[in-house]
Amino acid sequence: MTGEDRRGTTMPAGATDELRVARAALTRLLEPGSVLGATAVRVWGASRAVQILTGRDTPGVDERQDLRLALASEGVTLTERTWTTSLAGWAARASSLAPERDLASLGRLGGGLLIPEDPEWPSGADDLGPAAPVALWFRGAGSLPCGSSTLAVVGSRDATGYGQSVTRTLAGGLAARGLTVMSGGAYGIDAMAHRAALASGTGTPPTVAVMAGGLDRYYPAGNEDLLREVVAQGLLLSELPPGASPTRHRFLQRNRVIAALSAAVLVVEARWRSGAQNTAGHALGLGREVGVVPGPVTSPQSAGCHRLLRESPAVVVSDVEEALALMPGGGSDAARPDAGTPTSARPHDHLTVEELLVYEALPLRNVAPVDKLCAVAGLGPGTVMSTLKKLQRQSLAEQRESGWRRTPAPGTGVVAP
Repeated sequence: MTGEDRRGTTMPAGATDELRVARAALTRLLEPGSVLGATAVRVWGASRAVQILTGRDTPGVDERQDLRLALASEGVTLTERTWTTSLAGWAARASSLAPERDLASLGRLGGGLLIPEDPEWPSGADDLGPAAPVALWFRGAGSLPCGSSTLAVVGSRDATGYGQSVTRTLAGGLAARGLTVMSGGAYGIDAMAHRAALASGTGTPPTVAVMAGGLDRYYPAGNEDLLREVVAQGLLLSELPPGASPTRHRFLQRNRVIAALSAAVLVVEARWRSGAQNTAGHALGLGREVGVVPGPVTSPQSAGCHRLLRESPAVVVSDVEEALALMPGGGSDAARPDAGTPTSARPHDHLTVEELLVYEALPLRNVAPVDKLCAVAGLGPGTVMSTLKKLQRQSLAEQRESGWRRTPAPGTGVVAP
C-alpha cells in the first residue's frame, strides 16, 4: 500500500469496517503487551472480545474454557482473581472508548490503523505470540517495509560524540544499501539513526520510528522537526491510539515491537541498564541477530554494550559490512558494572508492572482522585488502592485531602498543593 493509498483514509483493503473499529477500540482498552487481553482477542475475535472485556456481556462456559486452554498452551494459568482484576481495569477505560473518532482523527493526519486481517500486516509482529499487538496505528508517506529488509539501530538517549559519529556512519551506510532503518524516535542514537537514514536512504521507506504514544502529537517535542520529516519520507508506528501518552511501561513494550519488526538489532551505545539493552533482549528471545558497537571502557554509555558482548550471543560490529552480515543472507548472574561506570538504582526500578502503571499515572505536582488513576492505569479500584498503599510505604506516593500524587524527589522544589 503506497502513501497515496493511505493518505486521508483509515481503511486499507482486506478487512471490514467492524473489525477495524473493534481493534481500534482494543488499542485504547488494552495496555500493550497484555497477554490475557490479546489472547482473548485471538480466541473470541475482536468484536466479541470488545463486548466481553468492556463488561457489556459475559463469556459463556465454552468461551471461558477456550480462553483458559489457549492461555494454558502458552504456560499461563487463568485464575478467577486475575480475571476479575483485569475486568475491573478494563471497565475503568470502557467509557472512554471512541474508536470511530480515533480512526477519523488519525485519518485527517494521513494515517490509519493496520490490523492482522490486512494483507499488509507484518508477519514479524506475530512472532511475539500471545503478546503480539492487536493492531498498529500508522502515519506517514511510506509503506510498511518487509521485515527482512529492516534493521533496528538503537542506543543511549545521552549519546556521546563517538556514538553519534558511529551511528551516522552505520545507519547512513545501511540506508544507502536500500535497508530500512528502524528506531524509536528518541533523543540521542535513535534520532541520529533516523537523520542518517533520511539523508542517505534509498529504501522504501528509508526509516520507520516506532513510538510509545499516540501519533497525533510528536514526542519528544525536541524531535518534532525530525519526526515530521520521518512522516514526510517514512513512517511512524504505534500500538497506542491518538491522545495516548507515553509512559515508562509503554516505552518498554514499544521495544518488543522494534525487535519483532526488524530482522536484526544493532546497539550502538547503551548504559548498564537501558532501553537499548531491553530491545536487544527481546531480539535475542525472538531469534534475531544482535550486533553491538564496542566503545571506550571508561564510557558509561558503552557499559551496556560490553555487558551484552560478555553475557549474550551478540557480536561485535565495527563497520557497515559487519552490520549487513547481521541480516538474513547478509553474510555469514549479571556482572557488576565496570570500574568507572557506576549506575545509581532509580527508586522505581524494582516495581512490578501493576505498580509501575499506577506510579506512572500519578501526577507530579497536582493530585488525582482514585477513579482518574484507574482510568489512566487501566486497573480496577481495588488494585489501584492496594498498589497506592504499597507505593506510599516505599515513599513513592503520598495522599492528600483530594487525591494522590507522586512523592516529590528531594531538592526538586515541588511543594504540596
